[in-house]
Amino acid sequence: MIFDRVKPLDAILATAEKKGLQRTLGAFQLTMLGIGAIIGTGIFVLTSEAAQKAGPGMMISFLIAAAVCAVAALCYAELASMVPVSGSAYTYTYAVMGELLAWMVGWALILEYAVAASAVSVGWSGYFVGLLASWGIVLPDALVMGPYAGGIMNLPALLIALLITCLLMIGTTESARVNAVLVAIKVTALTVFIVLTLPVIKGANFEPFTPNGWFGAGHGAGLGIVGAAASIFFAYVGFDAVSTAAEETKNPQKNVPIGLIGSLGICTIFYLLVAAGAIGAMGSQPVNGPAGEILAPGTPALAAQCQSLLAMGQEPLVCSREALAHVLREIGHERLGDMIGIAAFLALPSVILIMLFGQTRIFFVMARDGLLPEFLSKIHPKWKTPHIVTMITGSVVAVFAAFLPVGQLADISNSGTLFAFFMVAIAVLILRRKQPERHRPFRTPMVWIVAPLAIFGTLGLYLNLPTEAKLVLPVWGSIGLVVYFLYSRGKSHVGRGIIDVHEDDPDAPPQPVPPIRD
Repeated sequence: MIFDRVKPLDAILATAEKKGLQRTLGAFQLTMLGIGAIIGTGIFVLTSEAAQKAGPGMMISFLIAAAVCAVAALCYAELASMVPVSGSAYTYTYAVMGELLAWMVGWALILEYAVAASAVSVGWSGYFVGLLASWGIVLPDALVMGPYAGGIMNLPALLIALLITCLLMIGTTESARVNAVLVAIKVTALTVFIVLTLPVIKGANFEPFTPNGWFGAGHGAGLGIVGAAASIFFAYVGFDAVSTAAEETKNPQKNVPIGLIGSLGICTIFYLLVAAGAIGAMGSQPVNGPAGEILAPGTPALAAQCQSLLAMGQEPLVCSREALAHVLREIGHERLGDMIGIAAFLALPSVILIMLFGQTRIFFVMARDGLLPEFLSKIHPKWKTPHIVTMITGSVVAVFAAFLPVGQLADISNSGTLFAFFMVAIAVLILRRKQPERHRPFRTPMVWIVAPLAIFGTLGLYLNLPTEAKLVLPVWGSIGLVVYFLYSRGKSHVGRGIIDVHEDDPDAPPQPVPPIRD
């Protein structure tokens, strides 16, 4: 049987009990945690990508993506409160649906964390280059753009990814105080943008509201309002940081949903106001090809068309690599546009760090379970970090960032994230049927409505990703299956009758598998 290897939930919970975490977080702290994790490249950079796909209709795209995230978050919170240990959706799936599906989720999470880190690196590069240009320092296109835009490589994106990797290897982490400062910087930057753009909104800039229709007007998946929602979903990734803090939350039944929905709600309001300001102040109509055809973001055709417009002294919103700063400069706030660029310059590296840290943590847990080579879980004797897996992961992230556009990376990342959330929603329903009596510090409300909505919502957004991004997931998944059956299944600790403790107690020896409780 290939679905018979379930990592006993009792064993995982026993590990969690060893941690002895204090319940100190309230609703406000959880909400701030969520806002800090959510606001990043999505709003600072992908606004231009969404505008090319949906025009002013991207405001509806933000609402659709937020709604899917909300129902997925409620499912995530229940499992996080029951299984409050490292490993994210991988661990939850292992406890509920077995090793094979857990492996597939862990394999898909590579697309979420590692590729997302690459996307944020590219987004940071756009603001860095724009900031230098506003100060009269112009870097050659060959070194700041990948082959998709006629360059050689995106050197700033490569370097920032490698720098963050080095910091993680030597043990640099963010403190709560640093995170609070970065949240303040990001929120202040968005607030300044909203205050300056809303008074100069022009109603004419909202027409036509849906230039590419809801589904790309017959021009293929990935375009239109729903296609933009599938991409802009990236702007909300990170809310699961709230659910994973359930074990440290006072009154989680009340405060976890407040933190989840509160952070999503606040970010959605910010996003809608920012989108309205960008659209109304400058316009956000898509750039079409010479024959009037719809051009997809991140393609050589769009890059060429943008270069032609730039040669004529025009740079529409959809052509900018630093969307929000560009809007402020266009409406006469040159220096404040620079301030937005500085805010992104300072804040986005923290998102890269969080994504890389999350990826190495997933790899680390999988290596401890025997599903990946165990040398990946080695701890550096001085730095006390999993330096080998961090170095390998960071190097791959840097290469992706150097050669691929931010929109394409975000779409690929979304495919893995949507699959993981899809599996979490299914796991909640299975566990409700199999073990209804088990204690749940937080219970998903109206689970037989909310979980199916999450299942169909994530599936719907996945189907509206660009074709290339949709194909990445099954191809990547097929590679994962080959790796699993050729290596991981035979090396699995659960398959060999042992179960490893998690990284919280790295010196403890492997333990025998306890009997599975029905």
